[in-house]
Amino acid sequence: MSAESRFLTLLRLLANDPGAQGLQDDVAVLSVGGARLILTSDTMVEGVHYLAADPPADIGWKLAAVSLSDLAAKGAKPIGCLLNYALSGDDAWDAAFLEGLGEALARHAMPLLGGDTVQMPMGAPRSYSLTALGEASGPIPVRGGARAGDRLYLTGPVGDAGVGLELLRSTRGASGPLVDAYRRPRPRLAEGALLAPRVHAMMDVSDGLLIDAARMAAASGLAVTIDHIPLSPALEQVRGASNAVQIAAARAGDDYELLFTLPPAAKPPVRAIPVGYFSEGSGLTLLIDGVAVPLPDRLGWEHG
Repeated sequence: MSAESRFLTLLRLLANDPGAQGLQDDVAVLSVGGARLILTSDTMVEGVHYLAADPPADIGWKLAAVSLSDLAAKGAKPIGCLLNYALSGDDAWDAAFLEGLGEALARHAMPLLGGDTVQMPMGAPRSYSLTALGEASGPIPVRGGARAGDRLYLTGPVGDAGVGLELLRSTRGASGPLVDAYRRPRPRLAEGALLAPRVHAMMDVSDGLLIDAARMAAASGLAVTIDHIPLSPALEQVRGASNAVQIAAARAGDDYELLFTLPPAAKPPVRAIPVGYFSEGSGLTLLIDGVAVPLPDRLGWEHG
């Protein structure tokens, strides 16, 4: 069990309000008057979630995008956000961060409502948190709603952001679509709104296809089989499509595609790629070209 999992076990003793959903999902759900509010909070820390050399505008964009992705997975409409910001001591850097953040907020119609600022000690890693609020007008999908026989789908390929990060670590000034996928993910809000009334389960892929599919299966009390790992043409051009490349893509994080389930006879209302299926039992099975392959020691991103 990771340090994060151990901490969450203790935290669940405090998060006993029904709106917390037992901390088994990525959001809280609150009923206020006639509205159902979706709340989610994300933190990004220098050296953990982004590279120190990443452009500040891209970091600002990404902070908004990861929270918007959580709203997308619930089919929610953004209504506002709160920002907690650690001042960097560099006014130009801070202004560029806010420029990128503002671009993402304007693009997705999520106004900034407030927050907090602090001054960090000189040389300390930069850290930022965003709490996003959304409103659900229809069914709110949960990660634990999959049913035996359901097909599992993704709204796009996986691994682009992971390879983009590798390129930046190895080549200063690297650019292109893979780097863009890492630095400026696209929250699937339109797709989430169309999917929410139809799916049995849905979440976004933030920590890796394998680990997030395993989490969905565990929450649903089922077994899941991944029988296809979709790669983009850009990734295949750089890395190829060997078994090792496919497994690396399936355990890479930061994709922010939507992972969802539908009955076998149902057709997705959005462009999507079938990647697996659920069955009675427990655990994760990985097939490549129809052949079962051993799971990697680490299925995806976990803290600690």
